[in-house]
Amino acid sequence: MSELYNSIKQGLEEAINHSRGEQGVANLFHPRQVDVKSVRCKTGLSQERFAATFGISVATLRHWERGDRKPHGPALVLLNAADNDPLGLLKILCASEER
Repeated sequence: MSELYNSIKQGLEEAINHSRGEQGVANLFHPRQVDVKSVRCKTGLSQERFAATFGISVATLRHWERGDRKPHGPALVLLNAADNDPLGLLKILCASEER
């Protein structure tokens, strides 16, 4: 029990220090913006299939591709993964559909 307590305590202390603007030991990941159309083209998927595979609406995908809007949060992380290894990510996503 004390190991769990110590882990939770450390996490809370790090969160408090971060909220105060103090530099911690945690590495923050800031995903880079990507060219969404280029990422989609790397996968070889149509807009409709890409949107369905990645769990986004076609309208949102079109806005991203036109540059009207920019992806952020988990969507941007997923698009970065797709940009880095489109076939590997598709393999993972399609494997989850088979279960």
